[in-house]
Amino acid sequence: MSDGVMDGLEVTACERCPTLVECRSRIVNGVGPADADLLFVGEAPGQYEDEQGEPFVGRSGDVLDDGLRDAGLDRGDVRISNCVRCRPPDNRDPTDEELANCRGYLETEIDRIDPEVVVTLGKVPAEHLLERDVGVTNEAGDVVEAEIGGERRRVLVCVHPAATLYDPSQRDTFASTLERAAEFTDETSGQSRIGDF
Repeated sequence: MSDGVMDGLEVTACERCPTLVECRSRIVNGVGPADADLLFVGEAPGQYEDEQGEPFVGRSGDVLDDGLRDAGLDRGDVRISNCVRCRPPDNRDPTDEELANCRGYLETEIDRIDPEVVVTLGKVPAEHLLERDVGVTNEAGDVVEAEIGGERRRVLVCVHPAATLYDPSQRDTFASTLERAAEFTDETSGQSRIGDF
């Protein structure tokens, strides 16, 4: 059993979760600049992410891309990752043990990226990083200080992009949260918002 190897920002080998190892086709690492101002964190790869090796592709990815564009951001300028890097069977939520097994990788990624803000996409990453129950719909748009990997970090709670597909009332919440995230981008870093509003 491999405990896992992290090379830079990539996990290249890990067998900590036998169930996930059995059903994954690959480890899905984060994508985006190694110095991004914004780090978006989802819960785990789904079918399309597992096939393509990139977080947030498919319908949720389209919603996220559109939302970023509407907020004046470009997907290529932000970092996108997950709490768990391997697809759980039947797209179920990752277990507490799976989240714990992958936590060190996420903390290392956050530490190395050193983003201005970590944006949690959905309930699982919000509760995992804030280590408490989170009412995502009510708390969306809130920036919370949290200790992650021994460092104080700003965490911005956001609804999951897929929530907007199933519940259209979440669209405004999602859009306004991404606009809030855009406020943390630094125009001198090359990660400025698209255009001048």
